[in-house]
Amino acid sequence: MKYQISHRDLPTIIHVNLNIHAKFYTVNAVTSLTDRRILVQRPSKVAGTESCLCVFVSPFSAPSDSSMDDHESNLSRQIQTVERSVLFLRQEHLSMLHGLHLEILSLQKRCTELTSDLNLKPPGRSQIEEILDARCCDLKNRLTEKECALAELRKELSTKGSLVGALRANLKEKERHFLEELKHRSHCSTVLNRELQKQTEAAAYLSFQLHAQRVQRARECVPMEKVLGPAEPTAMPDPALFLHPHRHRARSRLTLAQRRDEDEEKGGGERPHDEAGRLVSSAAASSAAQTNAD
Repeated sequence: MKYQISHRDLPTIIHVNLNIHAKFYTVNAVTSLTDRRILVQRPSKVAGTESCLCVFVSPFSAPSDSSMDDHESNLSRQIQTVERSVLFLRQEHLSMLHGLHLEILSLQKRCTELTSDLNLKPPGRSQIEEILDARCCDLKNRLTEKECALAELRKELSTKGSLVGALRANLKEKERHFLEELKHRSHCSTVLNRELQKQTEAAAYLSFQLHAQRVQRARECVPMEKVLGPAEPTAMPDPALFLHPHRHRARSRLTLAQRRDEDEEKGGGERPHDEAGRLVSSAAASSAAQTNAD
């Protein structure tokens, strides 16, 4: 600790090394006037430590005999100043010790309270810690259950995902088969429509020939007196009458049944031609019946 002390024209620096247990200081020695050093010290009880107060006065030239009294008076004044400084330091030290003593007392009181609390409460966990541990265990159990449920849901989701993939593949396969079958049936329908058109044309042609033959036969059967007269124009009958004859079915029923049995025995490859034959036979039977009626 350093203290600057000024007494008139003599600047003084005081170096103080104080032990915390030091309370009294005495002036032990004063050196020569050449260096103006005053030593104020007090021996300590602890070995190696010592509380001392050193006052250094800036050196000056050796005084003469005429000014010895002045120097001694100055020296006495400096000693008084040092004593006042020591007194001030002592007061500061006492106040610091008092504060430290109060702080030590408060710490001792706090330590006593903590010791009594430890003696009253048995060593172990408090009620709050037990409640927190119970909650933590409960949350851990819930978390484990949630993880198990999540694992089951993931497994079920993967199973359903594979099932959905299989169903999609099956649906695509069925759709492909359906499109192929639809294409095949469309082709078959086109072929059948063409065959039906051909058969319709053939039936129309046969009906036209049948009408021509019937007209020719009618002319051959007409008497000479009618031939000499003006020929009456006759209209061409509807071909639908020859395709679906409504009259004289009883005569051609036996013939149609026989031909149907023969067609079934031959197979399905000759059905279109047999159908044409049936139409021709039915048309011929109807024309013969109409001729007989005429």
